[in-house]
Amino acid sequence: MVEFPLKRESDHGSESRSSTDVQDEKGKLKVEENIHVEVKDDIPPELEALLHTDHRQGLTDAEVEERRLEFGKNEIKEQRTNPFLKFISYFTGSIAFLIEIACILSAVVQDWLDFGIILGLLFLNAIIGFVEEARAESALDALKNTLALKSRAWRNGKMVEVDSVDLVPGDIIVLRLGDIVPADGRLLGLGATGEETESHMQIDQSALTGESLPVDKSKDDIVYSSSIVKQGQMLAVVVKTGEHTFIGRAANLISVTNEAGHFQKIVNRIGNFLVIITVVMVIVLFIFLLLRKGTDKVLDVLRSVLVITVAAIPVGLPTVLSVTMAVGAKQLAKKKVIVKRLTAVEEMASVSVLCSDKTGTLTLNELTFDEPYLKEGYSKEDILMYSYLSSEPGANDPIEMAVREAAREGVDVLKDVVGHDIPGYKVTSFTPFNPNTKMTRATVTNLQTEETFMVAKGAPQVIVTLVGGDDDAVRAVNKLAKRGLRALGVARTVPGDIEQWCLVGMISLLDPPRPDSSETVARCEEMGVTVKMITGDQLIIAKEVAHRLGMQRTILDATKLIDPLVDDEEITRRCYHADGFAQVIPEHKYRVVELLQNKGYLVGMTGDGVNDAPALKKANVGIAVHGCTDAARSAADIVLLAPGLSTIVDGLLTSRAIFQRMRSYALYRITSTIHFLIFFFIVTLAYEWEMRAILLIFIAVLNDAATLVISVDNAQISRRPDKWRIGCLLTAMSFAHFFVAKDAFGIALTDPRLETIMYLHISSCPHFVIFSTRLSGYFWENLPSVLFTIAILGTQVFAMLISVFGVQGLTASIGWGWGCGIMGVSLVYFMVLDVVKVWFIRAWSFELTATLWPTKSRRNKLTNRKEQAEVLKRVNHNVNRVRTVSKALYAVSTMQSITPTNQLVAPV
Repeated sequence: MVEFPLKRESDHGSESRSSTDVQDEKGKLKVEENIHVEVKDDIPPELEALLHTDHRQGLTDAEVEERRLEFGKNEIKEQRTNPFLKFISYFTGSIAFLIEIACILSAVVQDWLDFGIILGLLFLNAIIGFVEEARAESALDALKNTLALKSRAWRNGKMVEVDSVDLVPGDIIVLRLGDIVPADGRLLGLGATGEETESHMQIDQSALTGESLPVDKSKDDIVYSSSIVKQGQMLAVVVKTGEHTFIGRAANLISVTNEAGHFQKIVNRIGNFLVIITVVMVIVLFIFLLLRKGTDKVLDVLRSVLVITVAAIPVGLPTVLSVTMAVGAKQLAKKKVIVKRLTAVEEMASVSVLCSDKTGTLTLNELTFDEPYLKEGYSKEDILMYSYLSSEPGANDPIEMAVREAAREGVDVLKDVVGHDIPGYKVTSFTPFNPNTKMTRATVTNLQTEETFMVAKGAPQVIVTLVGGDDDAVRAVNKLAKRGLRALGVARTVPGDIEQWCLVGMISLLDPPRPDSSETVARCEEMGVTVKMITGDQLIIAKEVAHRLGMQRTILDATKLIDPLVDDEEITRRCYHADGFAQVIPEHKYRVVELLQNKGYLVGMTGDGVNDAPALKKANVGIAVHGCTDAARSAADIVLLAPGLSTIVDGLLTSRAIFQRMRSYALYRITSTIHFLIFFFIVTLAYEWEMRAILLIFIAVLNDAATLVISVDNAQISRRPDKWRIGCLLTAMSFAHFFVAKDAFGIALTDPRLETIMYLHISSCPHFVIFSTRLSGYFWENLPSVLFTIAILGTQVFAMLISVFGVQGLTASIGWGWGCGIMGVSLVYFMVLDVVKVWFIRAWSFELTATLWPTKSRRNKLTNRKEQAEVLKRVNHNVNRVRTVSKALYAVSTMQSITPTNQLVAPV
C-alpha cells in the first residue's frame, strides 16, 4: 500500500519560494510553509547496494542486461483483455442467454430456418458491440503521445541516448529543463558532466500529487517518474523502474475496480426480468399443453413453447443500443470528447454528481497576478516595475513568470520589451533567489537621473524584516493568507540612501479559475449535476477558488473522510453537502466516489494525473481531461481533447440526447416484448392458438432494422439526469383485434388469415408507440425527424402490403379492408396511449411509489432527491448573488476608468 503523508516544505530538500502566512497570538507574522504531498518510499538494502554507480562511467552493457533480467523493462504493461475472450463476452448476459435458449429449442424441434435467423442475430449483436468498442480503443491509442521516449544516460563511460524503457536501477541519467522524468530517481547533486553543484531543481509533480506549484528538490531527494523538470539540471541515479515506481504502484490500484457499468446493469436487469417471466410462462405452458396433448406430443409442445421464447426476446435491443451509442460517440468526438467505453455515453447522461479536479481543469494551472497591497505613495504600476527589475532573467520559475507577465501587461514601457532590457534602467548587479535568503535582489541605475538604488522581492516575512517591520503589511499579508493568496513582498531603497529600505507593497498571486469555469459550473447545476471541486491544495486556497467559481465555501478537509470516530452515514452526509475537498490524496478521491455511490448517486470524476487514476476507474464515468497522463487516460471512460471543463457541458448535452434515443427505443421494445408474452401466453392456454415463430422473428428484424434510424432522430434533452421507466399498455388492443376477427367476423382459429391479421396488428400497433416513447410529454411537442418517420412508416406499409396481397409460405391475403383498418386503428391507438402516458406520468410520481411501497432503497432515494433539490436551490441563489455583485463591481470600475484585472467576483 502506498502511503501519502503530508510533509512540510521546511523538511530536507523541500523549501519553497512561496508561503502562506498566518498570525500568531502576539500579532507577529508567522510563516506556515506551503505543504505538499510526499511519498514514503523506502529503498530495500538489496536495491540500495545497486545504486552506487560511478557517475563518470555509468553501467556497462553486461550490468544493464543482468539488471533488466532481474527488474524487467521500465514500462507499465497495459492490461488488455484477450480479443477472443472479449468477443465471447458478448454472448453472455440475460438477453444473449434468451436468444441462445431460443436457438437450442429451434434445433431440438428441427426448425432450421428459425435456428439460422436466431443464430445470425446472436452473432450480429456480438460483432457490432465488439467492432464499436475496438474502434473506440483505436482512437484512444492514437492519443498516446506524452511518454518520455528517450533519456540521456551514462553508459560505458559515455553519455548516450537510450530508450526510456531500457533504463534499469543504478543507471545514471541526466535531467534537464523540460524533461519528463523517465523513472524514479535520486538526485546526486552533480551537474550533467559530473561537477559539484549547490543548485536545486524545481519539479512539477502535480500529475502525481495534485499540487498546483512545482516543488524544490536538491541532492538526495527522490524525483518521480512522469513528473516534469521545470528548472535546473542535475544527474540522478535510477532507483525504481516500471511497475515498481510510484506511478506504477498507483496504476495497480486501478485493477481493484472492475464493476459493471450502469448501462450494463440496466440491460441485465431488463434481461433478468424477461428470463424470469419467460421461464415461469414456459414451464406453465409446457406442463399444461403436455397434459392436454399427451406425452407423445413433446415436439409439438416444444414448438408452442418456442413461440413464447422467441416472443420474449428483444432481439434488436443490444444491436440498436450499440449502434445508437456508436453514432453518439462519433458526435462527441466532433466536440473533442473521445469515448473509450461505449456504454459511458449513456452513463454520462445519468451522472448527478461531478467531482472535478481543480488544478488545470477548473483553474489555469498557472500563477496570475492578483490585486496587490500597496503602501501609500506607490501604484500598481510601481510595484510591477520594481518586481520586474528584481526578477531573474529567463527563469522558468512559475512565480517569476507570473510577475514578468503581469509587469509586461500592466506597465506601458515594458509592453514591447524583448528579453530583459528595461527602457530607462540598467541592472548593474543581480543576486538570484536561494532557499536561505528567500529573496532576489538587484542594484539598478536610472539612466535619466543617474540615481542608483536597490530593489528586493521575496517571502513576506523576509521583506518585512528587511524594512524594519510594518504592522499594516503584516495585517495585509494575514488577510491575503486567510483567502489563500500567495504573497510576495517588494521593497526598494529610499532615494539618496542605498542602505535604507522602504516597503513598496505585497504582490498577491493565485492560480485563477478558467474564464469559462464559473459559467460551466452554473450550467452543470442548472442541468441537475452537482459539481464538487477536488484539490491537493490547502483548505484556504480551495475556499478562495470555490468562491470565485460562484460556489459556496463549504470545503471539507479530505482527512475528515477517514474518521474512525464517525460512522459512514454521517461522513456520506458531509461528503454530499460539501462543495469541494482540499488536501486530497488518491485514497481520498477514491473514498469520495465510493461514499457517493453507496448513497445511490451516479458519479462522474475528472482528473489528469496518476493520483486521479484509481478514482477515475471507480467512478461511473471517469473523465480524463486535456493534457492528462497515460495512467489517467487508461483508467478513464472518456477523454477530453480541449482544455477546461466547458467541454463536459457539450458532452452532457450530447449524451442526454443519445440517452433519449436509447430510452425511446428501450421503452418501445420492452413494452412490445411484455405485450407479446402476455398475449401469446393467454391465447395459447385458452385456445391453443399460436403464431409461427418465423413471423415473430420477421416482425422483430423488420421493425428493429427501421428503428436503427433512431440514432439520428431528433431528441428532447432533459434538464435532469435521466432514469429508466418501462410500461406496458398494448395487450388490450391485441385481444380486441383477436376477438373481433374471431367472433365478429367469424374467422376460424385454423384460418391462416387470422394469423396474418394478428401479424399485421402486432407489427404496426406496438411499432407506432415508439413515436410516443420518444419523450415524456405529448409526441407533438418534439416531432421526430423526417428520416426516422419515413423509416417507421415505410416498414409498416411494407408489412401491410405483404398482408394485403399475401406471400407464399409466409402470410395469407387479407385484402385492403383489413389492411387499412388495422393500420388506421394502430395510428389512432398510439395517440390515445400517448395521452394516457402523459396523464399517468404526471399522476404517478416516484414520490407516490415511495409512499405506497416504502422500501428502504426508495426512502433513501426520496431523501436524496429532497437533498438535491435543497442544494440546487442554495447554489442557484449563490450564483445569482455572485453575478449581481460582479456586475456591480464591473460598473463601478468602469465609472472610475479602471480596467478590472482578476477582479473579485464577490465581496469579502
